[in-house]
Amino acid sequence: MSAAMRSRTPDRLCAEAVDLAREAAEDAALPGMVGDHIDAVADGDRVVTHLFACNEPGYRGWRWAVTVARASRAKVVTLDETVLLPGPDALLAPEWVPWSERLRPGDMGPGDLLPTEADDLRLEPGFTGDDVPPPNSVVAEGMAAEIADTEDAAVLPDAPAIQPAPERGGIAAVAEELGMRRARVLSRYGLHTAADRWEDAYGAKSAMAQAAPATCVTCGFLTPLTGSLRQAFGVCANEFAPADGRVVSLAYGCGAHSEAAVMPKPARPAAPVVDETVVEPLALRPERDGGSVEETGPAEELGHS
Repeated sequence: MSAAMRSRTPDRLCAEAVDLAREAAEDAALPGMVGDHIDAVADGDRVVTHLFACNEPGYRGWRWAVTVARASRAKVVTLDETVLLPGPDALLAPEWVPWSERLRPGDMGPGDLLPTEADDLRLEPGFTGDDVPPPNSVVAEGMAAEIADTEDAAVLPDAPAIQPAPERGGIAAVAEELGMRRARVLSRYGLHTAADRWEDAYGAKSAMAQAAPATCVTCGFLTPLTGSLRQAFGVCANEFAPADGRVVSLAYGCGAHSEAAVMPKPARPAAPVVDETVVEPLALRPERDGGSVEETGPAEELGHS
């Protein structure tokens, strides 16, 4: 018999050591948590692993694995190890994901720090600090020489012929003036991912935009962005709109569009039929000089004769 055939066939003495394996599993598990004997698997020559069902409520589908072995020509089976292993239908935890991949928008709180990797695809080198523009700088190499000529050169109180020639300014000064003195800037990949994210949140395919009377490109509350993003995005400045303060696509829209409906002026009320603002005096007793009864006549009794 070959070695391969021997390894696939469990050793007889090791396979019969079920009681020894069960006792080892019960010592490692809680009382009553070792179930029925499932199988005996040959791990090698005279090495067998006995599998027992696990009755732990939180370990559904797991199995107690007890490995036993015996030496060559020995009749005594010894215990190697006892471990709890998942079975084919075991309930397992999800695969571990690094925190940088688990992070979602809105998870950051006050005081939290989010380090950026050095090779982040969303960023690329910006100003390097040298007098040579970086490859991705918006100041082209041809423009740099022209822009870098200083305009505030020192002036001596004498004839123009002895004035010193203007010194060429450094790229650092130009970058500082143009607001480009940053170690890294947004790469084309980072620009596209941001645009896709904004388009999904506040784009033409959203439910709000589908029901809107018009798009943001014609809305007076839209504040366009600068740079290349200006062609597709802006910021909503309507405090009553659902996207107030958010970057919205020009194809987005909502019911708060500035030209969706013009509020009509309230109509002037008609003049009142009864002027309730004027106080009219009302006499509680008849006036002496009024009526048809003379004062000298006898007072007429109430009633009829």
